[in-house]
Amino acid sequence: MAEQRGTPNGVATRLAATAVALGTGVAVLTGCSSTTSSSQAPSTVSSAASSSPPAEVSFNGVTLGNPTDLTAKPRAIARSATAPTALLVKDVVAGAGAAATPNSTVTVQYVGLRYADGKQFDASWDHGGAASFALQQAMPVGFRHGIGGGSGAQPMKVGSRRIMILPAALAYGRTGTPDGSIPPNAPIVFVVDLIAVK
Repeated sequence: MAEQRGTPNGVATRLAATAVALGTGVAVLTGCSSTTSSSQAPSTVSSAASSSPPAEVSFNGVTLGNPTDLTAKPRAIARSATAPTALLVKDVVAGAGAAATPNSTVTVQYVGLRYADGKQFDASWDHGGAASFALQQAMPVGFRHGIGGGSGAQPMKVGSRRIMILPAALAYGRTGTPDGSIPPNAPIVFVVDLIAVK
């Protein structure tokens, strides 16, 4: 496996061709509530101490099976008729390692799904494992914010697993992807495990 790999769905190669709105607000949610306030202080969810990990975790129309096993691809299901207007994030596993920054080079495992119907469009788990890339070059912009922080979102820490729900404006906007895997104006979901930062 090459050390340096492309970002989700080959999106780094579309950096110049894809224009997305950067002014959209970001709401960081720490529970399953649908309250979205960009003025609330972002926080990270820690797993409650229990004798066994939860079988699944749900968040705003996204459900993960084997949610805390970072050695395996999460079983992710998404289905929502609601179109979010802000980036929504939930830490399923709260890591204790180094925090990413917008300038970091990160190594991640990820699964990407369409929010409306749950169709997977990409997953590092399915093609060779973890991907490494500079966040400044990562597209879509909501993916960048969801990992490196900014606009109200806390940065991920190494050892975290995070659900990110990206509105269309922070995903692939009015054009979608050239291959049609993400249609125009489609919100998308990523489940991201942060493995390393540089």
